[in-house]
Amino acid sequence: MIRIKLSNLLGKHKMTQKALSNLTHIRPATISKMYYEETKRLDIKQLNSICSAFDCEISDLLEYVPDKKQ
Repeated sequence: MIRIKLSNLLGKHKMTQKALSNLTHIRPATISKMYYEETKRLDIKQLNSICSAFDCEISDLLEYVPDKKQ
């Protein structure tokens, strides 16, 4: 599973979802879905905008966690 660590980045930079939305020109609803890890698809341009806003690597935003075997 891919984890979206947007909540960690927002907390680390003491930024609100609204402020990130304004900075990146990404819809607030899209930011919220990423924040709560409810999004089904990720757009490369949006990921680029977020990484640019936080001056971070993609690995700071996304993390691969192996699925638990059943």
